[in-house]
Amino acid sequence: MNIMGELAVLFGVCLIAEGVSALLPVPFPASVIGMLLLLALLMVRVVRERHIDRVCGFLSDNMSFFFVAPCVGLLKHLDVLLQCLVPFCIIALVTTPVVYFVTAWTVQLTRALQRRKGARHD
Repeated sequence: MNIMGELAVLFGVCLIAEGVSALLPVPFPASVIGMLLLLALLMVRVVRERHIDRVCGFLSDNMSFFFVAPCVGLLKHLDVLLQCLVPFCIIALVTTPVVYFVTAWTVQLTRALQRRKGARHD
């Protein structure tokens, strides 16, 4: 598949996620819905890794560009952020290790499931 086709797949998933998010009775981020939808499509093999490999590699390699606009927005509202700096730092210090722990546990669980699946196929 060419690069434009890969982009079309990703943008199509994003568009569907936006529609689902708009239809939900509670606010839920379309980006999360899109990631879950793409995961489901990859797991049932409707979308194969090779269908989105190049564009995903490009986006991952250039991920830093996606953080420029939010950082500028933070700097624009620095006076408001400084007022709640202590609670923000406490939250960051508490949640960062939790995120690391959950990520490590998820990776270990995924690897164990992959090993078990590989053992069954042998």
